[in-house]
Amino acid sequence: MRTEVRFAGFGGQGVILSGIILGRATVLYEGHYAFQTQSIGPEARGGVSRAEVVISTDNPRDYPKVRELDILVAMNQESMDTYSKDLKAGKTMLYDPDMMANGPELENVTVYPIPATKTAYELGNKIVANVVMLGALITTTKIISKESLIKAVCEAVPPKFKDLNMKALEKGFELGEQFK
Repeated sequence: MRTEVRFAGFGGQGVILSGIILGRATVLYEGHYAFQTQSIGPEARGGVSRAEVVISTDNPRDYPKVRELDILVAMNQESMDTYSKDLKAGKTMLYDPDMMANGPELENVTVYPIPATKTAYELGNKIVANVVMLGALITTTKIISKESLIKAVCEAVPPKFKDLNMKALEKGFELGEQFK
C-alpha cells in the first residue's frame, strides 16, 4: 500500500506542520513508513507552501517522493488551481471553500469542502485551520487512525495550545463525518 498526500497553501496556514504531524503519526503510531518533504516560498508568510507525505507499508526508499498524487489538501485558491491537475480519477481532494473564489472543477475525483478557516475562527484562532483540516482528512480517508493523529498533534503543539488544538481536531472529525 502506498498513499501520497500533498498539503498546500500560503505560508502561515500550517501546511508544513500538517505534513510533519501526519508523517509522525504514521511512523510512530501506525508502524508504517512515511517520508515527508516540504517546499516553502521565499516569503515568510503569504508565499506558496507545500508539504508532501508518502505513506507506505513497504519501505519506498526507491523513490520517496510523490509520483501519483492520491490526496490533495488545498487551503487556498492558488494551491487548488496549481495542484488539482495532479489528481487522477478516483483520487481525493479536501479544500477550504471559504478561501476559494471558485470551487473545483474536477471529474471523477472525490471532493470534500471543509470550512477549516471559518471553523478555526469560531474556535478563537485561525491558526488551527490546519488541524481542523487534518481531522477531516483522517475521517474522510481513514489513512491513519484518529487515535494516532490525536497523539501526534498533542506532541507537536506547545502545551499552552493543546486544548485549542484538540478542539480543532474534534471539529475536523465532525466536519469529515458529515460525508459518511
